[in-house]
Amino acid sequence: MNKNSDAAATVSALSGKNPLGSNLADLVFKYLTALFAAGVLLLVILMGYEMYKGAELSIQKFGWSFFTGNNWDPVLDEYGALPFVYGTLVSSFLALVISLPLSIGIAVFLSEIAPPWFERPLSFLVELLAGIPSIIYGLWGIFVLVPWIRTTVEPFLSGYLDFLPLFRGAPYGFGMLAAGIILSIMVLPIITSISRDVLKAVPRSQREAALAIGATKWESIRITLRDARSGILGATLLGLGRAIGETMAVTMVIGNRPSISLSLFDPGYTMASVLANEFTEATTDMYISSLIYIALVLFAITIVINMFARILVWSVTKKTS
Repeated sequence: MNKNSDAAATVSALSGKNPLGSNLADLVFKYLTALFAAGVLLLVILMGYEMYKGAELSIQKFGWSFFTGNNWDPVLDEYGALPFVYGTLVSSFLALVISLPLSIGIAVFLSEIAPPWFERPLSFLVELLAGIPSIIYGLWGIFVLVPWIRTTVEPFLSGYLDFLPLFRGAPYGFGMLAAGIILSIMVLPIITSISRDVLKAVPRSQREAALAIGATKWESIRITLRDARSGILGATLLGLGRAIGETMAVTMVIGNRPSISLSLFDPGYTMASVLANEFTEATTDMYISSLIYIALVLFAITIVINMFARILVWSVTKKTS
């Protein structure tokens, strides 16, 4: 026993390591990294608290009726955020309707069909779309997307589908339709990338088992999609969180008019775009507090959606870890 202890001490001395010092370093590293992680949580809590304090004046005066009123009048200090909530929900839902089928189709192609030599560069290009600044999307929307919608898309839709209230009105170009299309382009790489990773996380043995019993390639893909459905739902929610919180690109193409209209051709407003447009113009305490109230609710919605989405994605990927 003494010989073993002497040998261990000799090895430690020769290697220049001190067991006590090593344990102390591990302990310091452990609690230091835990402190960093706690700092993130503390930052989120502080942000929420500061926004609540800033919105307290508006909360006390309007309460929940703030989100059911549609009168936004800074002159009379009367504020109702229903047009902004409506614009946020409609534009985000329209973006998902457009982007979700495309995203799932691209993800299935990349994970199940594309050869490796083609899958890698195409995946890189898809992920590259997520890194483009939103101001670039906004400028492209103003100079390319909006004129195309005004001269081609909206006249076509109003000519053939004007019996629906969604496609009635003057072809402004700037409006809810333009916002939904540009948001769909922005959330497409997020949903595609995560859905691809979720599909790849499904065990290959399930595909092989399906093919072994005589299933076609399409039937095998359907089985894979069924196993990955919760993860794909999580990817969709992450895309929804991006669409709800997007600011500059939407502000540049939505028209920025606080109104509620069934027509997708009409201008609208979102919760994020009203903050970008009007915060510098706010002059009264109630005006500032009402804008912060919108920011607080937007902050809470984004956190809840992203937490729920991460849980769904984790529930699929943990099966292969």
